[in-house]
Amino acid sequence: MVGLAQAMAAAHMPRDSVRAAARGARLAMDGSFAAISAWEREHGRLRVLVNEGERRPGEEEFPADESYPVHDFPEITEFLHERWAGGGGPHAWVEHAGGGLPGRRGEVLRRRGRGTCVVAPIVLSGRAWGELYVARDEGLPDFDEDDAEFATVLAAVVAAGLAQNERLEEARALAFTDPLTGLANRRAVDMRLDEALEEHRAKGAVVSLVVCDLNGLKKVNDTFGHAMGDRLLERFGSVLSLCGAILPGALVARLGGDEFCLVSVGPSADEVVRVTEELCLRAAELELGEGVACGVASTGDDIGQVQSSRRLFRLADAAQYKAKAARLPKPVVAGRDTAVMRLADTPPPGSGERRRFRGR
Repeated sequence: MVGLAQAMAAAHMPRDSVRAAARGARLAMDGSFAAISAWEREHGRLRVLVNEGERRPGEEEFPADESYPVHDFPEITEFLHERWAGGGGPHAWVEHAGGGLPGRRGEVLRRRGRGTCVVAPIVLSGRAWGELYVARDEGLPDFDEDDAEFATVLAAVVAAGLAQNERLEEARALAFTDPLTGLANRRAVDMRLDEALEEHRAKGAVVSLVVCDLNGLKKVNDTFGHAMGDRLLERFGSVLSLCGAILPGALVARLGGDEFCLVSVGPSADEVVRVTEELCLRAAELELGEGVACGVASTGDDIGQVQSSRRLFRLADAAQYKAKAARLPKPVVAGRDTAVMRLADTPPPGSGERRRFRGR
């Protein structure tokens, strides 16, 4: 049990955590196979998260969509909608290959060459979360009631580990999320761009960055108050998310203040520009504000070698700066406007330094 808890605590990702839980439970119970499933209430089914141990044909370690309707297993329906106080919960039970009815666990055991299994409900925050399932192959000793008692304890250890991981995931989400809009924040953008540029160097993937500056936010704040300014930021964030969804895998983020961005990996520069044009049109239709100024920089255009995210940011920011200065209703694209390249790489007269892109 200590090893199981330690392995779950050491896992960095949810997938690693459930795998560690299944493996620890299987070893602790001397089982041949173990699985952890989560109850999806909205779909009325148990979805398998991990299969660990001696898998049969068709059993994947991390199945994409292996699930079972709850009504196929009436023995679990009695605890799914219950609540338990004080962290307690229902006890595990044993099932045998020879005692099941068609469509139930006994049949599944026989079909997969297993003789017996223990099913232990997993309870989080007083509600059923899912189940721990450990099986032994035919020819091995059957599980008994003592094993079921032990599985109940193991399920409680797994539940504690899952609860801890959920808290860690919430903390990670807060660290990479803008609290006002719910979009990604600058930290998330930097990480995604670094990963994307590695993919660009290794595989030639097109990496595009769109930098957006929301027009008229100060006027809204001064005229209607900061609550209305926040409302404008939230609404533009929704528009940006809607447009970003057109590009597979795009990351949309708020850099801070009235600055937003979109990171795209894969789609062509032309596709990103078309989406950005749509973004400009939709932003102009918002009841608050005065539209948005957008700059685009993409490795799919003639912008020279991009060694770092800083270079891509400088180009996109310079393009956005030009769009804002000219109050253009469409994006400016680096590599398609030579003035942008000069603006990104040449210090303003008398400044003594190059223009620094914001948010860095």
